[in-house]
Amino acid sequence: MRVPLRSFAAPLTALIVGLGACLACGVTHAADPVAAHGLTAPDLVSLARVSGPALSPDSSRLVWTQRETDLAANKGRTDLWSLDLGKAGAAPLRLTRNDASDSDAAFAPDGRSVYFLSTRSGSSQVWRLSFDGGEAAQVTMLPLDVGTFRLSPQGDRLALTLDIPRTCLADSAPVDCAVIAKDKRALGSALTYDSLLVRHWDTWADGTRSVLFSQPLDAQGTANGKPLALSAPLDGDVPSKPSGGNEEYAFSPDGASIAFQIRVAGREEAWSTNFDLYQVVASGGVPRNLTGSNPAWDGQPVFSPDGKTLAYVAMARPGFEADRFALKLLDLGTGAIRELAADWDRSVSGLAWTADSAALIVNADDVGQHPLVRIDTRTGARLRLTGEGATTQFVVGKHFIVTALQSLTAPADFYRVALPGRKDMTAATPTAPQRLTNVNAARLAEIRFGKPEQFSFIGANGETVYGYVMQPWNAEPGRKYPIAFIVHGGPQASFANNWSYRWNPQIYAGAGYAAVFIDFHGSPGYGQAFTDSISQDWGGKPLQDLQLGLDAATKRFAWLDGDRACALGASYGGFMMNWIAGNWADRFKCIVNHAGIFDTRSMYYTTEELWFAEWENGGPYFANPAKHEQFNPANFLNQWRTPMLVIHGEKDFRVPYSQGLAAFTALQRRGIESRLVVYPDENHWILKPANSQQWHAEVLDWLKKYL
Repeated sequence: MRVPLRSFAAPLTALIVGLGACLACGVTHAADPVAAHGLTAPDLVSLARVSGPALSPDSSRLVWTQRETDLAANKGRTDLWSLDLGKAGAAPLRLTRNDASDSDAAFAPDGRSVYFLSTRSGSSQVWRLSFDGGEAAQVTMLPLDVGTFRLSPQGDRLALTLDIPRTCLADSAPVDCAVIAKDKRALGSALTYDSLLVRHWDTWADGTRSVLFSQPLDAQGTANGKPLALSAPLDGDVPSKPSGGNEEYAFSPDGASIAFQIRVAGREEAWSTNFDLYQVVASGGVPRNLTGSNPAWDGQPVFSPDGKTLAYVAMARPGFEADRFALKLLDLGTGAIRELAADWDRSVSGLAWTADSAALIVNADDVGQHPLVRIDTRTGARLRLTGEGATTQFVVGKHFIVTALQSLTAPADFYRVALPGRKDMTAATPTAPQRLTNVNAARLAEIRFGKPEQFSFIGANGETVYGYVMQPWNAEPGRKYPIAFIVHGGPQASFANNWSYRWNPQIYAGAGYAAVFIDFHGSPGYGQAFTDSISQDWGGKPLQDLQLGLDAATKRFAWLDGDRACALGASYGGFMMNWIAGNWADRFKCIVNHAGIFDTRSMYYTTEELWFAEWENGGPYFANPAKHEQFNPANFLNQWRTPMLVIHGEKDFRVPYSQGLAAFTALQRRGIESRLVVYPDENHWILKPANSQQWHAEVLDWLKKYL
């Protein structure tokens, strides 16, 4: 089951070089070999996490959000950090030290201050911090939490999003109306609905919409005017739920208008992927649909610096959330739309303009990596800017890019990537990224990682399929090691050269296991046809790839003990665990099934995003039951005999926890050794630090018992 996804990592060689060359990172001395150990769950949850890079207008200063884990409070908390990019050997500086969370920095046009979100006033509001000294000043004082924001290029206006009651959308003062949003329900506690979506991800619909507002700022940078509801005429969420951010709207260079993406709901919201781009005057007006001719997904609008073009991503097929995100350019003068780099069979996940409006910087899955790529807007010519590994969030300056990079052997840090001009597009090899931060140097000093290696084999349909193997952290020549065979979710996702805080192969390498993970048919980064091939074939080609891939790995890598293997997976990977139990029954010593689909019929009628279940199974269940039942694990229970650990979050509405309960019931009734672990306070993902440690302990205990 595909879930909101933002990820990816760094060139391995650059990471190694950066460790030795970094001047601003505070690298520690090598640890005593006696203290060395593999990665553990407590190590994983304690790591600092960086995100939200922001560059000053002159590219001399970097500010970012850094998350630290508060184990006592069982949560993460965030602060702002800064690095002077113009000073050799400069050390990162912590900008905020409040007990509340501070995040999402945006520079003022003069570069002398940053705006950011903070909960220090008791609710999430916009604040401003000057680099000239002094305390942070509150910018907005709204009766509701500010969800996301952007600062206009002129610094005279905010765009921000608030959750307000639908009944207030037509009110003359919607923010004031919002203070009475909570229904006391004096006559009872029932929630009532007349249409879907009644719940989404991990919350029941509460009658609110996330609405895009704008609010003027005075000369001191304080909000002093009435917020104007810009997207209120449209019944939809800006940003989209459950995980959309401010990448879904943008100011024009002159600050006069804002473009945003929205899916107008209606009664079809639960089975529609028709997001459109709208443009609206920033000071208030009627939104104008820019992409109404496309019935599929249009999103991530970005204005060119010269104000002539709007770049965005678009899918072609309605109802399909994993279609290729193609690059589109909208001429704001003529309204003409053209596709850029139509010959590039990759799906774009992030985009930004260069300062000269001559190129776009994007990233995308590509054969087990997630690189940055420069695309010329005239010719569509492409130059890959990073090598192995993957990139996450990035920001483009005048002469360089700052991006978060991570890999299978390194959590995210910031790197500077050279920005070639048009005349440099023929360069054969981009300059290696320069490391800027090493936020986990002390925490990782004693940790040794397992060695990963990418391999390929001939999979289903005689096509080349890629995967990775990883040795235990302390692997010895001549020894064989039991296998953790990890199957990714999505299913249109990649479990490749990436760092993860939920399914990290290094945890298994740290516990003495070898790890094997395959980018089976359906994974992105290998062409859209390869991604498409899993739809309506969940238990077909993907299972063949897993079987052929495990066989190829054990034959090629002598240190893999093919006779001692456990299979693990979540979401679609959890479905595959249930499918393996009935269709590859005697291959594994044990199975770990997290949030896996057990019965496709009940799944269709209880999940929230129906477009997913309908596309993947050829339509609604009632219209095409045979296709839904073709790969229904519940139909193969007579073959189940492998011990299974079943884990589920009670707040999981994507794959409702009843799916896990049903699998456990079947296992118990058939007398198969099994264990059920339920998290009442977690959703599709296990996010709280204490729960994450417990989750890993349960999984590793299960593997230890059988391997």
